[in-house]
Amino acid sequence: MELKLINQAGEETSRLQASDVLFGRDYNEALVHQVLVAYQANARGASRAQRDRHDVSHTTKKPWRQKGTGRARAGMSSSPIWRGGGRVFPNSPDENFSQKLNRKMYRAGMASIFSQLVREDRLAVVDGLSIDAPKTRLFAEKIKAMGYDSVLVITDALDENLYLAARNLPKVLVVEAHQADPVSLVRFPHVLLTKNALTKIEEMLG
Repeated sequence: MELKLINQAGEETSRLQASDVLFGRDYNEALVHQVLVAYQANARGASRAQRDRHDVSHTTKKPWRQKGTGRARAGMSSSPIWRGGGRVFPNSPDENFSQKLNRKMYRAGMASIFSQLVREDRLAVVDGLSIDAPKTRLFAEKIKAMGYDSVLVITDALDENLYLAARNLPKVLVVEAHQADPVSLVRFPHVLLTKNALTKIEEMLG
């Protein structure tokens, strides 16, 4: 599989030979969906909690006598059928939302995403990407000169200047090769790889 190699001006200079296993796979929508859902579920924290009838702050006094009022029998106002009462099956903060995903499935899903990016001409490779100072303006001008408005940049090693300059750009994300995740690959309209990052990704997922 050949990938587009561009220069700092965003112009295609040549074609780069890459792994067919990683960039020439057929698109498997069901597998990609499963990988995305599992990745987001495994990153989810159990931060919600609800109270049952023993936790709500209510008196245990019987609201009214058992007979003679014409109303339904009631034992206490913390009953789940009362407004403000406890929940029957409350959510607890120790819930586990994680989903098991085999390593082989994850690699196949990532390869399917990368292959689709190549087919849609949303992935390109650059020799290197760096700036002289940690200035957001400098990096924004460089990205704009390459023809990108919103892009995911994957490098082999995160340069401090690049990281500091990019973190204030809402439509640009710079990550190392081992930090590339399926959600970011799908979310950004364009993906830019450095040559060394491409080599690392092929080693990890190939």
